[in-house]
Amino acid sequence: MAAARSRLAELPADAPVRLKKRTSNLFRFREGHGGLEVDGLDRVLHVDPETRTADVGGMTTYEDLVAATLPHGLMPLVVPQLKTITLGGAVVGLGIESTSFRDGLPHESVLSADVLTGAGQIVTAAPDNDAADLWAALANSYGTLGYAVALRIELAPVLPFVRLRHVRFDDAASLAKAVEVVTAEHAWDGEAVDFVDGTVFGPAETASGRPEQYLTLGRMVSEAPFLSDYTGQDVYYRSVARLADAAPDGVGVDHLSIHDYLWRWDTDWFWCSRALGVQHPAVRRLWPGRYRRSDVYRRLVALDRRLGLSERIQTRVTGAEGVEPIIQDVEVPVERLAEFLDFFHAEIGISPVWVCPLQLRGGPATERSGAGPSIGTWPLYPLEPHRTYVNVGFWSDALLRPGMARDHHNRLIERKLMELEGHKSLYSTSSYTREEFDALYGGEAYRRLKARYDPAGRLPDLYTKCVTG
Repeated sequence: MAAARSRLAELPADAPVRLKKRTSNLFRFREGHGGLEVDGLDRVLHVDPETRTADVGGMTTYEDLVAATLPHGLMPLVVPQLKTITLGGAVVGLGIESTSFRDGLPHESVLSADVLTGAGQIVTAAPDNDAADLWAALANSYGTLGYAVALRIELAPVLPFVRLRHVRFDDAASLAKAVEVVTAEHAWDGEAVDFVDGTVFGPAETASGRPEQYLTLGRMVSEAPFLSDYTGQDVYYRSVARLADAAPDGVGVDHLSIHDYLWRWDTDWFWCSRALGVQHPAVRRLWPGRYRRSDVYRRLVALDRRLGLSERIQTRVTGAEGVEPIIQDVEVPVERLAEFLDFFHAEIGISPVWVCPLQLRGGPATERSGAGPSIGTWPLYPLEPHRTYVNVGFWSDALLRPGMARDHHNRLIERKLMELEGHKSLYSTSSYTREEFDALYGGEAYRRLKARYDPAGRLPDLYTKCVTG
């Protein structure tokens, strides 16, 4: 931590600062300056099975974190889908996964964080000290207040296997109602639920010519009658509809080890590996297994963005004006989910899409325990406590017709989200005006925090970093 602080002090005072990282899961492909080395902050420092906590460097990947906790029969409360997402990245940039219906988002399990602020100080931020405002504001700050260099987090117990039920629903409204039940009861059809997410296939991918939706409900178990493997020739997302549609009652059953369950999406980057040909059987046999990883695919996409090769091909073949990347995760209240999906199928047309319920755990840890001062909800991503939201994830692109702006589809999505009281994560393209952005992401609170922890503006402003670049 001291080395990182010294390196920040050595950078030119007028140069924008960014982290030098081995991997990235951001989709804002922009040039940066003033790279800050953070060597040594990428390891698990200690796992305490008794208190179910871990001390972890902020640059530690979830792949390494899970490898350190599973031998103790423990896991982070929320394990984002991709192996190279870092703990610090998931906290300041928001992460989500299939335990979020019960355990909220990764920042909610942070007990304390050592933060290298823009002012060049190492500040220990916790819910019950004088830096409680920084602790609460880490979520969605994207490193613009400081870098979380070390964190203490809560862990949860696990069992060796996960029993999956892929449940088919006739329409999005029925799926949304099921999400409400599972979130409230942590059970479905008489069986406990430890994990829940879903997959929605659009009309173009279904035999019926209409959207088809599935919830995948997971329960941890001590024994499994069989185990599936989706790290080889089989592709996980294809099993969801296949197993459910083959079952007489529309409920397909599967089993994975806890390790394979946590990383079920990484092998094929959900379904995005198909754009690279990796799901074609012949290509898949030749593509080395060690390269079937989300970080490999992301590097290929970054290279393509720099070269513009796929866009040139698509525009030449289709005659379109251009190609707009639409890579987003958004949150909508569960009661507005069907309306959003109807809009999305009609106006955007990307499929499949991922759905993942979430509900905040009830505000900061001091509020949940009744100890310490109440500091309200998370100010830079102000979801309502006790309200169920559904994350909708979609990662592809759309052709631009003549007269369309370069951000036409992304802007449509933003406007619909504002109409539906929704939000979106800021790891990719954003087109909000400053006024819209401030209203959605705690602009007034952010400016107070910026003045306290980065008064000289060494780190970029949140709006500048996430919208204007």
